[in-house]
Amino acid sequence: MSRGPSFVVSTLASCRVVFGQPSTKVVTNNGVGGALQVTLPVLAGAADELLLASADSVRASGGFHLYQGRNQLAGIAVAPPELPLEAAASKLYEGLFAATQGLHLYRIWNYVPRINAVDQGLENYRLFCRGRSLAFERHFGANFRKLLPAASAVGAVTGPLALGFLAGKSIPRHFENPRQVPAFEYPPQYGPRPPSFARATAVTTESGRQVIISGTAAITGHATIAGGDLDRQLVCTLENLALIAATAGAGDAFGRSDAWARQFKVYVRHAGDFPRINAFLDAHLLQTGDTAQFLQADLCRSELLVEIEAILTAADA
Repeated sequence: MSRGPSFVVSTLASCRVVFGQPSTKVVTNNGVGGALQVTLPVLAGAADELLLASADSVRASGGFHLYQGRNQLAGIAVAPPELPLEAAASKLYEGLFAATQGLHLYRIWNYVPRINAVDQGLENYRLFCRGRSLAFERHFGANFRKLLPAASAVGAVTGPLALGFLAGKSIPRHFENPRQVPAFEYPPQYGPRPPSFARATAVTTESGRQVIISGTAAITGHATIAGGDLDRQLVCTLENLALIAATAGAGDAFGRSDAWARQFKVYVRHAGDFPRINAFLDAHLLQTGDTAQFLQADLCRSELLVEIEAILTAADA
C-alpha cells in the first residue's frame, strides 16, 4: 500500500487540490497548471490530489479556473471571502452550473470553513447545505435530486468556502446505499435543507470505468452509529463502503483484485486517532497497490470521528 509522493507542481496543464496549506486560495503555474490550496493538515500520504492530469485548454469562468481535457472538465474555485457562508455556497454553485453547461457532474469536493461552528443559530454545515440545495433547485428545477453526483463536504481550518469538481461528456449513473436513507431525503432534524449528493457515481471516462464513492461514515438509515466509539464507527464505515461499491458495480469484494485500482482518502477528526485508524485500515481495507491519503478534518456531524471516500478504476476499461 502506497502513501504517495509529496506535491510537485506539474509542467503539464494539470488541475489539483493541495492540502496542508496556510490559507485557502487558487494558485496557477504560468497559466498551464493550477491548484486549489486548502488548510486540511496532512497526516500521511500524498499532499495533493490530482483532479485532471492533462488539459488541452485552460480558462476562467464564473470565478472558476477550468481545465478542459479530451472528455472531462475539472475546475477549482474559492468563494469571495466577504460573503456569508450560505450566500457563498449559492454563488459557487451558480458558477459551477454555468461552467458545466452541457456536461454531466461526476464528483464535487467541498471545503467548508469551521463546518461544525454555529452562526446565527444554525450550524455552518447546515447553512452550506441550504445554499447548495437551493442553487441546485433554482438551476435544475424540482427534480434536481436525480442529477446529484458523488460529493463530500469536510471542515477546513479557515475559509473561504472552496470547491473542486470533475464533470464530463459521458453519462454517469448515480447510486444510493440500500441501508442508508439518501442524503437528499434526510428529515428536517438535520437542517432546513438536506445535503445534496449521491452516495456514489459510476462513469466511464478517459481514465477508465470508475466507481466514485462519496465521503462515507458510520451512518445507518439516517442515524449516526456509535457516536464517539472509533472502533465501531470504523467497522460500520467499511461495511457501508463495501455495500455502496457493490451496488455501484465494483463487485462484492470491494474491488479487491487486479481488475480494480483503488484510491482512498481518509478524513480523521482527531489527529491523535490516526495511529489506530491507520492500523485498522491496514488490517481490514488496504492492500498492496492501493493509494491512501490521511487528512485531519472536522466532519459534517460532530459525533463522527472518521470518513472515507474512494475512487475505484477498472483495469479492463
